[in-house]
Amino acid sequence: MKTISYIFPIYNEAENIPLLYETVKDVTRPLTDRYKLQFVFVNDGSRDESLEQLKQIQEQDPSVVVVDFARNYGHQIAVTAGIDYADGDAIVIMDSDLQDPPRVSLDLIAKWEEGFDVVYAIRASRKDSLFKRATAHAFYWLLHSVADIHIPRNTGDFRLIDRRVAEELKRYTERNRFLRGMVSSIGFKQTGVYFDRDERNAGETGYPLRRMWAFALDGFFSFSSAPLKAISRLGYGMAILSLLGALYALTVKIFFPETVIDGWTFIVISVFLVGGIQLIMLGVLGGYIGRIYTEVQNRPLYSVQDVYAANSPRANG
Repeated sequence: MKTISYIFPIYNEAENIPLLYETVKDVTRPLTDRYKLQFVFVNDGSRDESLEQLKQIQEQDPSVVVVDFARNYGHQIAVTAGIDYADGDAIVIMDSDLQDPPRVSLDLIAKWEEGFDVVYAIRASRKDSLFKRATAHAFYWLLHSVADIHIPRNTGDFRLIDRRVAEELKRYTERNRFLRGMVSSIGFKQTGVYFDRDERNAGETGYPLRRMWAFALDGFFSFSSAPLKAISRLGYGMAILSLLGALYALTVKIFFPETVIDGWTFIVISVFLVGGIQLIMLGVLGGYIGRIYTEVQNRPLYSVQDVYAANSPRANG
């Protein structure tokens, strides 16, 4: 009998955990006649009662595995740890706020049974704020325009991956992780399933604006060299403008000397403009160099404080 593993990254989700667990167990009950089920909860340094609730659930249900991080590492690392500890022939990755409806996982599994190795959930609609929808649309549009690989639009980490894909994903060891891009770059047979995303059940999002911005940068820097190419293009453009400006100034000086006005306004504006562009260029370079520095340190992706399971799974990542 094959195994299907569900992965849930947990960060301050005490208000959602009971309903999440009950809903997932109810939804997956029809699967139990042909699959073994495993539920991997990764506690990503929660500061509320999430760990206590997970431990209580695990004591009553041997199919539950609780991985407790030594500190907060972030959503993408938590999902990575879940994949490391999952034993399933197929692995379903879901958020814990119930915006990803557990019932949709049955559609993902049905596509996997048809022979697909990756089945991603595509958001046909989403009950988010206007700002969140607008920024998400802009992010996917820009990423689709500049990415070196095809990353499906309106998809998150809610997806199913086959064991073969999971094993390939373990070979990707970068710390600044953009999992949906990594899964797309792996290849294999991929397809999508459309669904309507629900509202968050309770609690606050783990992705405030600051983290959303950092996550977007990880996506751009990890799968596109367009910012680096834009620097050279901008440099060429500024060089051409500078040449045209010099020719204009020389022409006025030679042929229309009486129209030349002494002053420093143009010089000051030019200095500030060029200086600002240079700082932007340095910022883009710094983004890539900072990520290179992080990668060459080659530190472990995460540290696990405790694992609560009927049969203790693998060692720390």
